[in-house]
Amino acid sequence: QVRVVESGGGSVEAGGSLKLSCTASGYSRCGTQWYRQAPGKERELVSSISSGGTILYVDSVKGRFTISQDNNKNTVYLQMNSLKTEDTAVYYCQMQLRTGIGPGCFKYWGQGTQVTVSS
Repeated sequence: QVRVVESGGGSVEAGGSLKLSCTASGYSRCGTQWYRQAPGKERELVSSISSGGTILYVDSVKGRFTISQDNNKNTVYLQMNSLKTEDTAVYYCQMQLRTGIGPGCFKYWGQGTQVTVSS
């Protein structure tokens, strides 16, 4: 069974930092995205990184969040600095993985991790 596991959420004061991790052992990645969903809002894409290292950020996090990957550990990170109260949300990792059930990559979601930023 393919499992995408996130960790690193928590509660911090505004201006603080958190680092999220996302891993799926045993499979190569085509790409990874971090999404977030705040209460009453739609899920939004925060950042993405391809297997080749192409990176994208939503405008609201540019300059504050950094996505990176460690291929040796099959892990993708989201370093979040200068956190704001509006960053409060459940953060989800989506990985596109070569699982061998068919050609190409397939999308898998993690369970989500809560990030709460207080003023």
